[in-house]
Amino acid sequence: MMKTKTNQTLFSYQKISTAAAFLLLAVLILFPLLMIFRTAIEQNGVIDLMAPLRLLGQSDLTSVMFSTLWLGCCVIIATTVLALPLAWMMAKTAIGRQRWLDVVFLIPFMTPPYIGSMGWMLFMQKNGYMEQLLPASATITPAFFSFGGMVMIMSLHLFPFLYLILRNTLEQIGGSTEEAASVHGASFSYRFRRIILPLLLSSYAMGALLIFVKTIAEFGTPATFGRKIGFYVMTSEIHKYISSWPIDFGKATSLASLLLTACLLMWYIQSILSSRYSYRLTGGKGVRSKKYSLRGWSGIICWLYIGILLITSIGIPYFSVITASLLRLRGTGLAMGNFTLQHYSDLLSWGSESMEALINSFTLSLLAATIAVLIGTFLALKVGYGKRWSQKWIDLLSLMPNTVPGIVIVVGLILFWNSPWMPIPLYNSYGMVVLTYIILFLPYTLQYVKANNGQIDPILLQAGAISGGRPLYVFRRILLPLLIPGMIAGWTMTFTIANRELVASLLILPPSMQTSATYIFAQFEQGAVSMGMAMAVVSVGITTILLLMLQTLPAYRKQQLS
Repeated sequence: MMKTKTNQTLFSYQKISTAAAFLLLAVLILFPLLMIFRTAIEQNGVIDLMAPLRLLGQSDLTSVMFSTLWLGCCVIIATTVLALPLAWMMAKTAIGRQRWLDVVFLIPFMTPPYIGSMGWMLFMQKNGYMEQLLPASATITPAFFSFGGMVMIMSLHLFPFLYLILRNTLEQIGGSTEEAASVHGASFSYRFRRIILPLLLSSYAMGALLIFVKTIAEFGTPATFGRKIGFYVMTSEIHKYISSWPIDFGKATSLASLLLTACLLMWYIQSILSSRYSYRLTGGKGVRSKKYSLRGWSGIICWLYIGILLITSIGIPYFSVITASLLRLRGTGLAMGNFTLQHYSDLLSWGSESMEALINSFTLSLLAATIAVLIGTFLALKVGYGKRWSQKWIDLLSLMPNTVPGIVIVVGLILFWNSPWMPIPLYNSYGMVVLTYIILFLPYTLQYVKANNGQIDPILLQAGAISGGRPLYVFRRILLPLLIPGMIAGWTMTFTIANRELVASLLILPPSMQTSATYIFAQFEQGAVSMGMAMAVVSVGITTILLLMLQTLPAYRKQQLS
């Protein structure tokens, strides 16, 4: 009798918590996105489904849309040129033993795009660091400020993403298939074309689609480098229409709805490719990947390629950012005696505008990461193993902020929380910024906790229940301690990314309030480059230290347990 009552209580709890999860996701994510579509298709109280397309046809926004799509295609080509040879070297040659390279090659991807763009602009501009180091380069540096330069900057930021996908797939392709073809006389080009390429194609297609989505959703590089060369894309235009007078929500939501549709379409195609065209490359016998030896010129060329990639993706942007933060007078340039730490002293002086911006970023990120961990853990436990339809829908809605461009989410939140019928006056307040950060970075926490939860054997929980433990006791003493590593990882990642967030901060922050990202952006725009770059060094330094601490935490735990 008591067992039946306990089961009924658990069943009621499951239904209530599932309903709460759907209501939470609807308020946080679904309703704001639906507000975008409604605002885009509603004209004077009349629903017109073709309104966004008609608006595009009547204005110059069509060229902006095609520019965005063309940029996405070009970045795919450039990232492929950068990532494919690197993935081959790391997976198929002895260079792959240098695992530290994997960590180093993640630095460009972890660097905020707007900081990387600023670094390149300082290096290649007229009388920039390139011309100061090599005066003869003055004839070629103006050519950098073009569409090709923008593609190069975005590709150097995104190539690690495609590289990791390709390298993992190449490592899973067993050497036995290549050896069988080699025994039958197949040349290297024939083996690559008929064996490796078909097995690699599905992973490459998925990676390329994700690169495309990330490119057309990017805001930092178009807002800095793109505006400098007069190349406008959908994200920069959306920002212009809702931040500059006269504010035009009609055009902003039309562009946002089209951008949202394009991203969802790409993710749908990616899911089809993932489910239908993936091959099982790992069997029960294990995988022995074929390794190619590097002798003579082949080894030199490979290391030269890696060196050039490291210099262009990490060396030049960070050299420019750090140098700019140390220059006493920009006009004097790279000269002895022109370096100082005064900008860091001014930046970190208590009560200064920059210090307030740094504290704002720290407290906002702290609050957002903590609340996101609580919500993300609740949703991850509801998703569980994702077998029921309710679990699949919760998972899909929770991950949507990772699919939709950040600026589109922000536009939806502005429309939803600034509606006349909204009873909670959250818009234009400190809480609105925290809420926006939580929604934007909720998928990171969810993914970490979900992965952690998936590794826990249900037998442990069943053993606790059979031994007489009540559900709350089993959760507190068994499940929660096992979830803590995933929660810490999710908290750290959310804090790190929220600390550098730009697009939401530019649009949501209340008047007279700044964060480190908006401070960097404003200082760069106003010509106070040294202070902006000093803030960039401090901001990236803090988040890098946190990530390194996260990397060392598992090793420390193992050491304590051994």
